[in-house]
Amino acid sequence: MMIPLNDIVTLLSLTALEVVLAIDNIIFLSILVSKLPPEQQGKARFLGLLGAMLSRILLLLSLFWVSHLTNTLWSWGEYHISGRTLILFFGGLFLLFKSTQEVYETLEKVTPIRSSLPQKKIGFWGIIFQIGILDIVFSLDSVLTAIGMSDVVYIMVTSIVLSIFVMMFFAKAINTLIQKYPSIKILALSFLMLVGVALVADALGHHIPRTYIYFSMLFSLIVEALNIRLRQKN
Repeated sequence: MMIPLNDIVTLLSLTALEVVLAIDNIIFLSILVSKLPPEQQGKARFLGLLGAMLSRILLLLSLFWVSHLTNTLWSWGEYHISGRTLILFFGGLFLLFKSTQEVYETLEKVTPIRSSLPQKKIGFWGIIFQIGILDIVFSLDSVLTAIGMSDVVYIMVTSIVLSIFVMMFFAKAINTLIQKYPSIKILALSFLMLVGVALVADALGHHIPRTYIYFSMLFSLIVEALNIRLRQKN
């Protein structure tokens, strides 16, 4: 049976959008995975991305529950609180906390005065658990976007699977880049802070378009790439 051209266009568009929405997910995953020994990083990336795919698909198949996440649970004046609001608010706070903690630990790690202090170790499953928490938050945003663009379940599921495969393809390269250049890691963490602020603001009724955040991050990366190139030439 031939797939309608309209469905193919929708699938490609939705897959591209899912990949863009997954940028913050893959950056967070790469930074957390870099804490593990090299022999465990590949397994952690795989499990983290597998969890991201499963959480997205499970949420997608729970269409009735997802559709009611936007229903008002209670009101406080003109402010209406829903399930989506709570997830975005606490997910944004968690992302802000983790990003700030990672910046602090990164700076402490490279500061000579503090380099002799013992570093706090996080176990393999502790990293996977933290990845899983953010997977749920990012999955909600991704699934709500998918529902808004299509009403065909197989198209939405296929776009999620394809976007995860794209993430798997680039995950190791992003992880290597972040570990090789500490300045890129700080930029990535700053980007995650902005995403956390955007999630909290969205929960409070002040939507910040992700396009602004992605553009500012892209501009900052280009500037930093030029700085890295200049340092290498000197």
